[in-house]
Amino acid sequence: MTTLAPPPAPVREDDHRHRADPPSGGGLASRARRLLTGAPEDPRWARPALWAILVLATALYAWNVSSITGNTFYDAAVYSGTKSWKAFFFGALDAGSFITVDKPPFALWVMGLSARVLGYGTWQMMLPMIAAGTCSVALLYRLIKGDFGAVAATLSALALTFTPITVALTRDTNPDPILVLLMLLAAAALLKAVRTGRLMPLVWSGVAIGFAFNTKMMQAYVVLPAFFLVYLWAARASLGKRIRNLAVGTVALLVSSAWWMVVVDLIPASSRPYIGGSTDNTVWDLVIGYNGFGRIFGASSSVGQQGNGASFGGEAGLYRMFNDIMGGQISWLIPFAAIALPAGLVLRGRVPRTDARRAALMLWGGWFVLHYLIFALAEGTFHPYYVTAMAPGIAALTGAGGVMLHQAFRDGAAVRWGWVLPAAVAACSVWAVVLLQRVSGSGTPYTVAEVVAGVAGAAAVIGLLVGRFTKRQGLTAVAALAAIVALLAGPAAYSVSAATSATNGTNPTAGPNTGGVGRMGSMGGGDQRPSGTNGDPGTNSGEMPSGSGDGEAMGGPPSSSSGSTSGNSATSGTAESGSTGPRSAEAGSPETGSAGSGSAEAGAADSGAAASDATESDATESGTGASGTADGHTGGGMGGGAEVSSAMITFLMKNQDGATWLVAVATDQTASSIILESGQPVISMGGWSGSDNAMTLAKLKSLVTAGKLHYVVIDDSGQGSADSGISTWVKANGTAVSDYSGLYRLDASDVS
Repeated sequence: MTTLAPPPAPVREDDHRHRADPPSGGGLASRARRLLTGAPEDPRWARPALWAILVLATALYAWNVSSITGNTFYDAAVYSGTKSWKAFFFGALDAGSFITVDKPPFALWVMGLSARVLGYGTWQMMLPMIAAGTCSVALLYRLIKGDFGAVAATLSALALTFTPITVALTRDTNPDPILVLLMLLAAAALLKAVRTGRLMPLVWSGVAIGFAFNTKMMQAYVVLPAFFLVYLWAARASLGKRIRNLAVGTVALLVSSAWWMVVVDLIPASSRPYIGGSTDNTVWDLVIGYNGFGRIFGASSSVGQQGNGASFGGEAGLYRMFNDIMGGQISWLIPFAAIALPAGLVLRGRVPRTDARRAALMLWGGWFVLHYLIFALAEGTFHPYYVTAMAPGIAALTGAGGVMLHQAFRDGAAVRWGWVLPAAVAACSVWAVVLLQRVSGSGTPYTVAEVVAGVAGAAAVIGLLVGRFTKRQGLTAVAALAAIVALLAGPAAYSVSAATSATNGTNPTAGPNTGGVGRMGSMGGGDQRPSGTNGDPGTNSGEMPSGSGDGEAMGGPPSSSSGSTSGNSATSGTAESGSTGPRSAEAGSPETGSAGSGSAEAGAADSGAAASDATESDATESGTGASGTADGHTGGGMGGGAEVSSAMITFLMKNQDGATWLVAVATDQTASSIILESGQPVISMGGWSGSDNAMTLAKLKSLVTAGKLHYVVIDDSGQGSADSGISTWVKANGTAVSDYSGLYRLDASDVS
């Protein structure tokens, strides 16, 4: 078989080094100069282009950072972690450490340390996320440059920078930006292990994946089949040594993954928070259920019926990434990547087993394919922003594959390759026009992007073909530049929209609302079903999740009061005045009626704006919204719970009477909003979905008897906890507070 791959060159001693590694000699000044200007062998434009891309990425992620509305679910946990080291370690939602969030705590630790050092607030929490996003772009550049050169690296970095869902998510406090960076660090270590055959880089790769596991559990393991295959196939070592090294690396992976889970599960349940999202109060159950197979097969009993949550990203199936909801978030460059991967592998031909380029293609191709299949076919809870983890694979294949296809296109001896690059460009250009047609009329940027994608794409295809057959290299080069413009025009428009519009912190997406199934409204955090679905995909109507949500900006630290928490203490006394929590400092006072994070007046009017006021209202009325509404109420959320107004929060703070917790409510959504407004610990009795068995009647009685809790919110239907006996007991023994529906006072004398 004829191949374009060059004959294998003799292996030299220095061939094992990564091309981007710094020189062994030279002082600090020379290293700094190299950092700024690049290696002597690099093109003169390469390093300035990289710096420009990193500045662009940082600008997209950090634009108007003070207005960013994070996920109140995680924001409250970060705030609680700044008040209690116990809450910090466990990832508890409240400073009293009653229940954890439904994810492991590594991302919370990163944001929490920033908030502890710099003070709690928007930019303090966002700083690590912005840094993670920018570092991911820089790291991908380095990895691609080492194998495919500066042009491929620049294209890959641009593609990742202009991935719409990545821009939207990095402007948020969800853990995924940390997850992506850790997975890229693992990929960097793996590729070094493959090139050198040494053990320690493989061990560090496993450790990085372990930390990623402690960021988002089983999602970190999606890339592992590709990692194992690449090392086993391409590492510079004998088969026996490869197997031994993989065994050691696997041990490092398991230890770094399991240490927190083992420590937590070994601690007596009475001495730690309830594990939110689990069915038996263990992290292990959370791993294999809610955050594991339940996501893929819809079998998590903590979430509900099989298939629950699928409507957030459309119906499960191979077409999911291209539907109305997901298409504009991630699919722009998928046609190009899908063509570049097999073409690139064929172009490598019969190269040696240890060929670095083929190993890199296998890694990035496996990254892309594994994520695509799992996200497309997942029947459990699925949110659009999950797919940001797939973006590095798509970006890498776009840059590396694009350069390989261009080189093959220019090689006159390989006539059969003359159509592949034009076909890939044509496919992506046509798909971009289709995606932009879906949002026709949403605003000038999208109209301009549609025209640019169509015209530049057509010019690129024609220019490539004419340039090849007329042997005009200059025309081919101009056509290649036009192809880049065509491929990036659409995602750039969506990315700029995400950077300049108010993003929904719970379910961030980019670009305009394109209609379809599902809606988002003002959901309060974590994973939940859209309003009105009851877990059945396709039963709801209305608009699809839109790019921007409504909400107040995250505020500064609570002002001091006699009942404020500090240090490791989660206890509090009475408040002298109204709400003084981290959110209320910037989001308004009780008089303005802005309780929590979801004011319906904060929506952006841009094409990237969020759900309409009607959608916001619908979500609140249906009980799915726990962040605040325009009338100053925090919704009860799923699982019951009466609305909690700012006036009620003020009353609770004035009458806390030394209790550890301000109040007990039904769900995490309601609790997180109250925590952020009041700055006080709040109990979530039912976790995210309202179905966690975190609160039992016996536990409630013990807390009341000890004076750690005085108030419980029960809605009119009697719901307030997964344990229905609690509602009955509270109504029978507590004293109803007449001014606030559903609020009951309990004292030790009420416990029989």
